[in-house]
Amino acid sequence: MIPSSPALTVLYDQFQPVGNWLYLLLALLVAVEGPLATLAAAVASSTGYMDPRLVFVAASCGNLSADILWYSIGYLGKIEVLGRYGSWFGIRQNTILRLKQDINDHVGKFLFVAKLTLGLVVPTLIAAGLARVPWRRWIGTLLIAESIWTGSLVLAGYYYGQYILHIEKSMKWISIGSTAILLIGLGIYFLYRHSQEEKL
Repeated sequence: MIPSSPALTVLYDQFQPVGNWLYLLLALLVAVEGPLATLAAAVASSTGYMDPRLVFVAASCGNLSADILWYSIGYLGKIEVLGRYGSWFGIRQNTILRLKQDINDHVGKFLFVAKLTLGLVVPTLIAAGLARVPWRRWIGTLLIAESIWTGSLVLAGYYYGQYILHIEKSMKWISIGSTAILLIGLGIYFLYRHSQEEKL
């Protein structure tokens, strides 16, 4: 929001480049702690201190940078290490190979659901990296999920800034519920796979 006074407008224009650094700082903060930084910036945009479109772009870039970093960490690792030491935790080699195949087959679905839950996107991206899934197969899905997630946070912060604490608590419970449902689904899936393997 540009101040109405001509003198303040000139001063605002002189410091406008400094304001652009604010969006870079936002992207860095989102890469470290995404939802809270995004909501705070969205609330700031509702008061006119920031542009909500640039908040969305900066937050999306921060989240995607963190996602690519997690995928790269997984890609640098070796799935063979899981096969070697997995038996200590009761994980068999054929289970690891089957999991790798499932990740390759369904990486888009896994990442889409994980991106919309709290905390599951990191292990999913690391698993995709370990399974050596090419980034071209999942980047489109991740961009769509990122747009939904970050767009929702920016809209919530922008339009309901005064209720942001209540929204944050509600979103936490929704995210925890989604994560619990996903974990239960994964547990059922692995139990089913385990029973199928024992039949063979």
